[in-house]
Amino acid sequence: MTSAKKSATLRVARRSSSFGMLLVCCLLALFVTPEANTIIERPSRPSPEAYWYQRAQLASKEAGLALGADIQLTPEESLVNNHLMELKRNELESGFDNPYSFAPSRHFFEVLEQINKSPLFRFIRTMPKGAVLHAHDTALASTAVIVNATYQDHLWQKGNFTSDQDPEFRFSRSIPSNGDGWELVRSVRARTGSDRYDEQIERLFSLYEPDPNSVYRSINDVWNRFARLFLALEPIVTYRPVWETYFREALREFHEDNVMYLEFRGLLPTLYDLDGNTYTPEEVIEIYQKVTKEFKDTHPRFAGTKFIYAPLRFADNKTVEQYINLAEQLHLQYGDYVVGFDLVGQEDTGPPLKNFIDQLLSLPSSINFLFHAGETNWHGMPTDENLLDAVMLGTKRIGHGYALLKHPILMERVWRRGICIEINPVSNQVLKLVADNRNHPASVLFTHDFPVVVSSDDPSFWRASPLSHDFYIAFLGIASAHQDLRLLKKLALNSLQYSLMSEREKAAAEAMFHESWDEFIHSQVRLLSSERSNRTRV
Repeated sequence: MTSAKKSATLRVARRSSSFGMLLVCCLLALFVTPEANTIIERPSRPSPEAYWYQRAQLASKEAGLALGADIQLTPEESLVNNHLMELKRNELESGFDNPYSFAPSRHFFEVLEQINKSPLFRFIRTMPKGAVLHAHDTALASTAVIVNATYQDHLWQKGNFTSDQDPEFRFSRSIPSNGDGWELVRSVRARTGSDRYDEQIERLFSLYEPDPNSVYRSINDVWNRFARLFLALEPIVTYRPVWETYFREALREFHEDNVMYLEFRGLLPTLYDLDGNTYTPEEVIEIYQKVTKEFKDTHPRFAGTKFIYAPLRFADNKTVEQYINLAEQLHLQYGDYVVGFDLVGQEDTGPPLKNFIDQLLSLPSSINFLFHAGETNWHGMPTDENLLDAVMLGTKRIGHGYALLKHPILMERVWRRGICIEINPVSNQVLKLVADNRNHPASVLFTHDFPVVVSSDDPSFWRASPLSHDFYIAFLGIASAHQDLRLLKKLALNSLQYSLMSEREKAAAEAMFHESWDEFIHSQVRLLSSERSNRTRV
């Protein structure tokens, strides 16, 4: 072996072992103490000059490990980065002086309007962000899309908007047959007033509360409301004309938020129409494919969508067996579109993955697992141990992985295998895992070039943008104050790299991303130049 090859091999070996060594050193520092009579040799204090040199070296080494540190910025990107970091420092310094004003440390609902006015958020909004790899089918499009759906003919309502019970909805040519109390929505709206009725719909189909910490006292409170929301929404969105419109509008909103690709999870519910027809899971998949193709034809820089079959984890073994059979069937028919399998629902109250090991192991290895796991604050409980089973089952990505830092061996294995962690900052806060995003465990993952992507989970239900709000929270609240444009670019590139597109599709998507990214950088440079010229004239 040549000396050059030996050096390259050593570099790879050092890098591959660095994470493991980091964990070992941390554990040794925590648990290994010297004997009382052991003489410890300590280095003499350095000179001030040596101290500052060594300090700079230490800080540089740490920064060199961070997510995005491997990206080299062009001169134009560096100009834009200077502007970006000025925006970031302004918010950090303001928050440091007045912690209550720092948006990522407050509940998202309390500071939503503040974030929307932020120059940093507006910058992120216009930036190409790659893909969303973790989102759910009936929580993609904004509540405005649902409000519009309630203006369609033949929609009936049973019950009023009350705090303890949600109204029922159903599309039908005649009054629904399951009991009395039904009234056409157009009649309810006329009696209530359009503006007032629309406000009630927006409130019903969102978790948003002006005082969220009082309304949602525990994780179960917010999850119970979350589940009710899905149940009330289902009869509206599963009406086939609405289903198509909803998905099409979701793609439009994601595209306008500069998201170019979407991998989303769904239950494949039974759709219906006014003629009494129902639609099979295969027909639902074909609707997704049809709408995606139509959207791509008119938006050439949109790379497409793929689907992850993700039924509810609240099931017995017999039901999970049915899930498995459908997953295999869909894989055979739509293997290039239905790209994975997951189980969804609140982990703390649902059956753990270990209950279904035999059924899951029966699936062919060509079906990708993409498990929700570790979406919990508990340690050592069955929910927390879903991480163990997800990794052992060979999951390609982990949804949330919030509890991963409590498992050093699993953490190292995840890193070595390149298992991507799908973090969802806004979701984690709204669903009561973290109160202050400065304490989000993903902060540690960002310090060591971990395989991480940022996604949005259920943006519609927290009145968030398809991805920009999550990027903002991640960049300002979770990442180091020193992490810059390289982090944002790395997160976008990761979202394409860790997607389940084919290699050919990835190459095409990355080419589209770089084209959009370069145009974004050029436009920012022109904008900055124009602003400087205006200031000079003044």
